[in-house]
Amino acid sequence: MPLLKACTPLVLAMLLGGCASLFQPDYTDKLDVKRTAWEHTQPGCQGSDCPLVNIDTVSFADEPQLTALIDQRLRQMTINTPDATLPATLQSYEKSFLQSAEPGWSSYLQAKVREQHDGLVIIELSSYLFTGGAHGMPGRQLINYDRKLHKVLTLQDMLVPGQEAAFWQAAELAHKGWLMANKLDQDPEFIKTWPFQRTDNIGLTFGAVSLMYDVYSIAPYASGHPELKIPYPRLNGIIKPQYFPGRG
Repeated sequence: MPLLKACTPLVLAMLLGGCASLFQPDYTDKLDVKRTAWEHTQPGCQGSDCPLVNIDTVSFADEPQLTALIDQRLRQMTINTPDATLPATLQSYEKSFLQSAEPGWSSYLQAKVREQHDGLVIIELSSYLFTGGAHGMPGRQLINYDRKLHKVLTLQDMLVPGQEAAFWQAAELAHKGWLMANKLDQDPEFIKTWPFQRTDNIGLTFGAVSLMYDVYSIAPYASGHPELKIPYPRLNGIIKPQYFPGRG
């Protein structure tokens, strides 16, 4: 009996530790995603050129912070003039847009899960606004959400301290590879007109770190949204180890 009593605290601690581990989230399991989509045209309008708003978004019952952030970012993507204000809701944006829209105008907003891996959720946001002219204006954003930290990661969160310069050197190398792949590396006029730039749209995607660019940033409109890829082996010692696929 004395031996049993002496062991009881240790045994209890082991049991409690085991129980605690049972209640830890399993980040290899993907979050359940709910999709919500709708398209509405201008009330009372008939015909093929009726103004329309198309919204296609996602939400997460287990990550309400991420759901709220996606909603906010989509609303921010509707701002296209210096004097525009942030709409209170996507529904209020739709109502306002359709009230003032002219024939042929359209607005598309989309959020989708691009990837889930290693406790990360990579969200891609897209927008397209046409209000006349030769073409509309598209937009793209990436969100890296860390489920363990319950927060959106910035580049500084991803990087080993002091390695920002090394990261952008790797990005410039990826840009040179993109130029070669698109047969633009021997075009001095293109290189002069569309030099490498940094971007805030960085995704910890599974195959490689992705850098997404807006139209008219490093290439003309016809190139769409250029996307550079940095293989993870080039980022050893630059990206924190927990953000390498398979190590998180």
